[in-house]
Amino acid sequence: MSDKNDQVLSKQGEPIEEGDHVYTKIRGGRHEGDVENVVKTEDEAKEYGVKHPAKVLFTDQKGKEVAHNPGTLEVVEK
Repeated sequence: MSDKNDQVLSKQGEPIEEGDHVYTKIRGGRHEGDVENVVKTEDEAKEYGVKHPAKVLFTDQKGKEVAHNPGTLEVVEK
């Protein structure tokens, strides 16, 4: 069981976990996909080539790998 303090939260304050379906609006469109990884530490950030954790990693609907700040994302109910 994960500690509540190490949870990564969405725009609505919901925990984001691997496998969740998330989206964010961008420039008149949106990035949307299933969470592949949640980067929480500087070591993980280096491993995945992203800056300033926490980041949520997923492949969007166009097949592009993206890393977003969790506070910009919304979790879609399955």
